[in-house]
Amino acid sequence: MACELGMNPNKFGKLDNHDQEPWKLPLRQFIEHLYFKRFRKERPNTVLSIEEKIQRDEEKKAQRREAKLNRRQNKTGEAKAPESLSP
Repeated sequence: MACELGMNPNKFGKLDNHDQEPWKLPLRQFIEHLYFKRFRKERPNTVLSIEEKIQRDEEKKAQRREAKLNRRQNKTGEAKAPESLSP
């Protein structure tokens, strides 16, 4: 949920001090509250572990790289084709 909200895990320590400041919610409840406030639902439709999310993002990145490489090859291939046809 925190990833979908765009929260930085390095800043959780600052948010998770409900023992010192009793008016703050515990971190887990705070994230659930923010998630409901933004998306109007209790939980995400698909729950992924961090490892699964990283793997999925790497696969997407590899597909984008491959598509970009294919586009570049097509552009250079089209530019060379007319030159090779002329006698």
